Amino acid sequence: MARATFIFEGAITYFLPQKQKHQPIEHSFDWRASVKDMIESLGPPHTEVDLIMMNGQSVGFEAIVEDGAHIEVYSDASAVNITDKIQLRPPYPGTPRFVLDTHLGRLASYLRMLGFDTLYNNAYPDDELARISSEETRIVLTRDIGVLKRGIVTYGYYVRNTQPRQRILEINERYGLAAYAQPFLRCMKCNGLLKAVDKADVVEQLPPQVAAEFDTFVQCTSCGQIYWRGSHYTRMEALLHDVIDPH
Repeated sequence: MARATFIFEGAITYFLPQKQKHQPIEHSFDWRASVKDMIESLGPPHTEVDLIMMNGQSVGFEAIVEDGAHIEVYSDASAVNITDKIQLRPPYPGTPRFVLDTHLGRLASYLRMLGFDTLYNNAYPDDELARISSEETRIVLTRDIGVLKRGIVTYGYYVRNTQPRQRILEINERYGLAAYAQPFLRCMKCNGLLKAVDKADVVEQLPPQVAAEFDTFVQCTSCGQIYWRGSHYTRMEALLHDVIDPH
């Protein structure tokens, strides 16, 4: 039986059992397989791999693992100082756009609040998530590692935190959201674009107390949801401050 040695470095060690973290992993195999398939058989999804070194050379996901291979897997390519790195995926083009998996609804709302084009449906099946990500060049955010291991998914991330507020801070750190944020551009409910409206045009749709206290409103151009600067606005501003200007 053939054997290969794997070493994982950086955030990608999250996907390994505790006893395998930060030490060589001896992997036995008796089939011809790509380095991508072997990495994923050990736990980590390919979407979180940024550099693969096989026997001292940078290789792509399609490289075939030979007997005796020594493989180093990095979550951050900048950790290795070489000039001939093979890029595992193209840089993400422009402002991040997302599609979110089941049970990440609050995170979807926060991303929309920050102005990011974010699709979410609590009933998306795995194959639909992967298809949308591939066809629309969207970043999949999920708590299902299996989704990220689908071959057609190029951009994706496993959300580690379980608390919504910590999740948006985590995604900001991962994708640098602060540089692209356009707060209150999108509807938190449906992802549609917001536009300012005259009070007179929406007053009949407002609760009486809101109509009496507020004069400035925006409305979703898709679902018609109306927003105003109520008590919830102060809470949202605090979250925005944490993301855009944490210092």
